[in-house]
Amino acid sequence: MAVILITGGARSGKSKRAETRVHAFPGQPVYVATAEALDAEMEQRIAGHRARRGTDWIEREVPLDLVPALVASDGGGPRLVDCLTLWLSNLMHAGCDWEREVAELANALPRLKSPVVLVTNEVGLGIVPDNALARSYRDAAGIMNQVIAAVADEVEFVVAGLPMKLK
Repeated sequence: MAVILITGGARSGKSKRAETRVHAFPGQPVYVATAEALDAEMEQRIAGHRARRGTDWIEREVPLDLVPALVASDGGGPRLVDCLTLWLSNLMHAGCDWEREVAELANALPRLKSPVVLVTNEVGLGIVPDNALARSYRDAAGIMNQVIAAVADEVEFVVAGLPMKLK
């Protein structure tokens, strides 16, 4: 079993790298999508990801209940969670206790049998946001990434399509 966290900035090549990593494991891959197509632009992004992946993936749409989805799909092929930062946004928007949810994920990951590759965004490298909500989200994402990186077997940072191994 392996837990691999892949982080980086927007359009850095994280998802493509994660797909490559998942394909290195045996079994039919499972794509655990946390995004919701709430507008036309997001519909286009999702369609682009689907087109790139092709049809050999089992797809699960999981905007909130990530841990149950990973437990339910365990024992099959490798899973790709894309992405944790959208999941975090969904949790915060729904008024969920995101810290508890992140702790549950961190506790569940080492117990899973099938490999899991998780994509997340590094949102803390830019300027300090000008509003409290954006600062709260940025801080929560940084905390979440630290918690998941601590339990991951491997962590990669992707810049300009190039992965750098951090752990």
